[in-house]
Amino acid sequence: MGANSLIERNIIPNLQQALQTFRVAVLNGPRQSGKTTVVRQVAGEGTFLTLDDPQGLQALSENPLEILSSASRPVVVDEIQRGGEQLVWVIKLIVDEVWDSGQFLLTGSANFLTAPTISESLAGRAVLLTLHPLSQGELDGRRAVFLSGLAADPDSPPPGEDSQLRIGDYVERICAGGYPEVVKLSPPQRKAWFTSHVSTVTLRDVVDLTGARRASNLPRLLRLIAAGTAQELVASKIHNRLDFGNVQTTLDYLAHLEMTYLVHQLAPWSRNLTSRAKRRSKIYVTDTGLAAGLLNLTVDSLSEPTHPARGQMVETFVVNEIRKQASWLDWSLGPIELFHYRDRNGLEADLMMELPDGRVAAVEVKASMTVGSNDWANLKKLRDLMGDQFAQGIVFYAGSQALPVGDRLHIRPIEALWKS
Repeated sequence: MGANSLIERNIIPNLQQALQTFRVAVLNGPRQSGKTTVVRQVAGEGTFLTLDDPQGLQALSENPLEILSSASRPVVVDEIQRGGEQLVWVIKLIVDEVWDSGQFLLTGSANFLTAPTISESLAGRAVLLTLHPLSQGELDGRRAVFLSGLAADPDSPPPGEDSQLRIGDYVERICAGGYPEVVKLSPPQRKAWFTSHVSTVTLRDVVDLTGARRASNLPRLLRLIAAGTAQELVASKIHNRLDFGNVQTTLDYLAHLEMTYLVHQLAPWSRNLTSRAKRRSKIYVTDTGLAAGLLNLTVDSLSEPTHPARGQMVETFVVNEIRKQASWLDWSLGPIELFHYRDRNGLEADLMMELPDGRVAAVEVKASMTVGSNDWANLKKLRDLMGDQFAQGIVFYAGSQALPVGDRLHIRPIEALWKS
């Protein structure tokens, strides 16, 4: 595996278009996901200022208007959440005086819209993008077309090549994850990196941004979420395992982990079926390598067919891969929104994708190397229930064959997500 700078990131065309169109572009994403490398590629001869450097932060805090006004465009401000509200207001003042596009490129390891240090959203002036850890297509040197193909033509079957990958190959990819600095490390080195990473984000970043007084419990909270990744979030159960005082504090600390991109949630899908739909979100760790490190999972242990975490980890892997593709979808195709579905009678789908034309595609994920009719039974029920609003249903599994299994129903190897 080459260095981070040698891996082409699929977000770059979207970021370039953002700078050509908007006065401010904001690139959010997890710490160590490669944001700095990406913005250096895009910014060219622009000025680069990092707020992770205490001296740079102090200088910019003391005289922000003069420094930012005279800097070469675009001005990159790395880790903008450390600059706080005053810095964002200065940026707003500058771009309201001159309406040229591409003036500022901001990055943040905390969500720009939820970081407590920033209340000004730059609405109408900025566009927000998210850089996730490396996708499998990026690692393989491909621009995955699964989601873009679905958005462009929801009636066409997904890419249908057979695959040579087996469950062991997928487990290796799951345990490696997508952090650029991690994918080239040995398993013991990964474990050390993830331990350090969690400490940095929870005990430094979260505390600096929120003043959290129980931050020492955040690694335990993250491990509990990793143990329940791809499951519905029941905050009371998590609260009962930790000492956060009350359930609201537990919810606040869950929000801290989401703000710093360690976890994410899928909201429940509801349209026409609202009266029967549950209202709990499902929660996922944003990187399967991180989840495996937190749970001490190895390639050997997770390769065991009966390992209780295997199904959850494979589902997390697939959902995260689709989520990454959604983040760089061409704007001309329109956004794709991701949800999960489960009703009170047990009808469920691991992933519901609302397409630009208003229809829905559903996904089920199986960790096995074979599938049978029971594995796509729920997709068939959803198709029959939704009628024309159902574009297609896909079962992703760890086997090799790509086959149609009925009207608008397909089975595909997991590799079909990034191999065309």
